[in-house]
Amino acid sequence: MKISLVRLSTKDLATLAQRIISNITSGKYPVISNHPLTSTLQTSYTEYDVVYTKQIYSGKGKDVATADHERDVAYTNLKAFLNGYRKLQTAPNYQSAEDLYSVFKTFGLNLDRLSYSSQSAQMKKLIEVLENQENQQKIAFLSLNPAFMEMKTKHEDFESLFADQAEANADLRQMTSASAIRKDLEKNLKTYLNLLTAMKDVPDWKLLYSDTNELVKAAKNSDIKPEPPQDNKP
Repeated sequence: MKISLVRLSTKDLATLAQRIISNITSGKYPVISNHPLTSTLQTSYTEYDVVYTKQIYSGKGKDVATADHERDVAYTNLKAFLNGYRKLQTAPNYQSAEDLYSVFKTFGLNLDRLSYSSQSAQMKKLIEVLENQENQQKIAFLSLNPAFMEMKTKHEDFESLFADQAEANADLRQMTSASAIRKDLEKNLKTYLNLLTAMKDVPDWKLLYSDTNELVKAAKNSDIKPEPPQDNKP
């Protein structure tokens, strides 16, 4: 009964282990029911089943990227308005636009191109300065309160999601690695299969060996890719 367990996919390895354990616990084979290896195999499979489908990271990356994009849009829209309006010197309150644009300049006009952490640090300072009484008055003169609040809210939404992602990733890293758990399951499965192979000629073990061998054959076949369909061209 030979099989390369390391070649099986995570799903196929789980399927083989689950089928073998179901066979063991079916009651058809008293010779293995209370064997110490049975509980060891069940424990390693249970641990593997918990983590083998989990992603290495939290899966929140897409949400964080979306939140960052929305923050960028709010930032660039407000910056672009101020840049355009300050050039209309005949427009009312154009000087307010000039002053507010200067604040943007202070913290950089390319924040949307920075890394998450660098952008967050600079935007935090930008928002703090824009929230002072003098700048809030200028924002009001230009009727930009909704635009400013959108930028601030999008920034806060991003920060919240980013913090959630960092926490989730830290939790995942603290879990026993899936690769280590897989190795334990492979080792225990191999030990079990070797036991059955060694005992295959003993009367009480023959049927268990035969049935398990069929499960192993099915697992081996799952690793074989089907032949591609043939063209019907002459």
